[in-house]
Amino acid sequence: MVHSNNLHTNNVTIGDCDCITLGRIAPDFTASSTEGPITLSQYRGKWVVLFYEPGDFSPTATSELISFTQLHSEFEKRNVQLIGVTIDSNLADIEWLVDIFQHTGVKVTFPLISDRNAEIARLYDIVSPDRIYEVTVRDVFIISPTQHIRAIISYPISCGLNIYELLRVIDSLQTTEQYNVYTPSNWVPGGPVIIPAPQTFEEAFQKLNNQNELGITCNMWYYCYQYLSSGNSNT
Repeated sequence: MVHSNNLHTNNVTIGDCDCITLGRIAPDFTASSTEGPITLSQYRGKWVVLFYEPGDFSPTATSELISFTQLHSEFEKRNVQLIGVTIDSNLADIEWLVDIFQHTGVKVTFPLISDRNAEIARLYDIVSPDRIYEVTVRDVFIISPTQHIRAIISYPISCGLNIYELLRVIDSLQTTEQYNVYTPSNWVPGGPVIIPAPQTFEEAFQKLNNQNELGITCNMWYYCYQYLSSGNSNT
């Protein structure tokens, strides 16, 4: 994502930007929503999926709201609060949710925030640098219970979010937090997890020579994995 403060005519980027990055505290805000006023920090202690929609009554965005609602119970199991953000007015957001309910029978079960002046978009650095189109980037921020940004996922406007993939990323983050392990490519809950690479020769030696005792399998000294005995709580 490109912050407007870092754009220069000579295409050189200065390294002192206040960019949104992984590990940073999520910028707090208070805004109107379809469920009343919302402050991000009121959800401290919960995971938050904050996602930005380019605008109301978009067919792709509508499909996302429906999918999020259909899988809302899965997010609740993971202690996740869903929050959508749009650049339209609060009344337009309400009208959109009513329209979805009237035509599909789906009652959206999470708030939509109105960011009419793009204040939140600027906070999270998701205003498209191409001002011709006057749109925001379709971004998702996964925020931890301590309000740190743990994942940032960007999609083009033409591509709807993969809600199952968001759940998988949340499962991975929560597994890492609980067990201090990593997850391999294409990992799904219940699959083997990766032990962080050794930091010393002695640690590498011990892992290679005590695999049975440690309950791990090492293909290489730096590539060891194991199955979690208790499994993932979301499987």
